[in-house]
Amino acid sequence: MATLLILGASNSQLNAIIRAKEKGHTVIVADYFEDAPGKKFSDYGELTSTFDAEGCLAVARKYKIDGILTVGTDQPVLTCAKVADELGLPFFLDVETAKAVTHKKIMKRIFKENSIPSAEYRLLKEDFKEDELNGLRFPLVIKPLDSQGQRGVYKVCSLEQLKSFLPSVLSYSRENEILAEEFYESEEITLSGWVRDNTVHILTVTDRQTISNYPHIGICIAHHFPSKYLTKSFTEIKELTQKIVKAFRIKEGPIYFQMLISSQGIKVNEIACRIGGAYEDELIPVITGVDMLDMLINHAAGQSIDYSLLENYDLTKNKSYAAVQMIFTKPGIIGRMTSMDEIMALPGAIAGRFNYHEGSKVEEIQNATQRVGYMIFQGDSLADLSNKLKQAYSRLEIGDIDGNNMLIDLLNKQRVNLQ
Repeated sequence: MATLLILGASNSQLNAIIRAKEKGHTVIVADYFEDAPGKKFSDYGELTSTFDAEGCLAVARKYKIDGILTVGTDQPVLTCAKVADELGLPFFLDVETAKAVTHKKIMKRIFKENSIPSAEYRLLKEDFKEDELNGLRFPLVIKPLDSQGQRGVYKVCSLEQLKSFLPSVLSYSRENEILAEEFYESEEITLSGWVRDNTVHILTVTDRQTISNYPHIGICIAHHFPSKYLTKSFTEIKELTQKIVKAFRIKEGPIYFQMLISSQGIKVNEIACRIGGAYEDELIPVITGVDMLDMLINHAAGQSIDYSLLENYDLTKNKSYAAVQMIFTKPGIIGRMTSMDEIMALPGAIAGRFNYHEGSKVEEIQNATQRVGYMIFQGDSLADLSNKLKQAYSRLEIGDIDGNNMLIDLLNKQRVNLQ
């Protein structure tokens, strides 16, 4: 068995840590939070930032690792590539490609050079001049170039707001400039798949449902499979995905692409070469039979990957209905909550977990870190799935220490503004 370094020990990496252990591997995790939940399940835990390539390289050398991986997070993908390159370990991406898919400045440049539709944008420093915005129309979305999970992402409607929020955006970045792009009024879809020998195998296309807590936008509350746009737009989505893979020279491994779709067409929001962070590692095997997490771990361990299920899978013939429903609450201290075991005993339940517990303090919703938990359900039809989710919400109770309801019922709501 292999000695594996997993970057991150948060709830997004928990399944990878547990699965790698179940497969008999020795697991080291790097995470700068001492109480990261995955550290309870790993063999060794290091207080090292997943953004710190030199620090992770030192950890890798300390334990003489055989492989390195991460799941559900963007920036550590680059760290993985750097460590693997330095030590000659297996990894799907070279450093150049890993940099391109984790840094929005490079990403947007490649989009433009290859005529991949994306929102018009500018790169701005803190002392930018107003004429640098010429050609852009408000509202704009401003983002760090090298962050993730909606951290430091704001919708701004004026020059004054842009200047006001710019320092906050920079606080989430290691760069001295930010991305400012036109807001595209649209709905969102996410694509998960695997590239083998430069060829894309699309596993799922989901509707990514979001809420806004202005100026925070795009906070994911659910993924619904299949996307309502799949039948009409599948050919265009597939061609665009293959075009992206070719432009970024992605030869092997997992992909996770976010696209914006409206009557004006499809635009690419962002791309990543990883398993998605909305618990796709639990959803996708159930509805497709393809276990990307298993494939990822096997590759890191230097073991062969069985591609037969991937090669035989056809998204257009998948008749499943499923949803990943995030759980959010109002701010406060949790005093009581329904047991997740009770929710998982309901018909159609696939998986679920709370990220917060009784006694935890929940802050105002700003990004994905305020997810109190999640639950995944499967149905025989769209109506059946809807009924099962409603039943789950009717059972779910989360109250504060004063007995007040904290749960926000976001079921089947899209782009809800919390104000």
